[in-house]
Amino acid sequence: MYDGKRMVVGCSREHLAEVVGQYARRPFVGAELWAGKIMRVLRQHPEGISKVDLAREAGVTLEEIRRAVAWQNIEMQRWVERLGRAAGGTDVGQ
Repeated sequence: MYDGKRMVVGCSREHLAEVVGQYARRPFVGAELWAGKIMRVLRQHPEGISKVDLAREAGVTLEEIRRAVAWQNIEMQRWVERLGRAAGGTDVGQ
């Protein structure tokens, strides 16, 4: 559902146009799409699911799961670096 599409929200028409433009210029990343598919399936199985069943339900391969996890880890690290989070999860400077 909505794979490859993203809902965006803006504070005004101008802001929305800016956000849409930013995403339109952004390169497509397959691992990001796979991560989204995987997360949707994981939310449906809070008790856990095997990798084989996860791959089947998400419509991805085991290699795509590995690459999606690697992509997610890299993006999380970038997020932490941008926001300056300390190792304990608290904001730096607080």
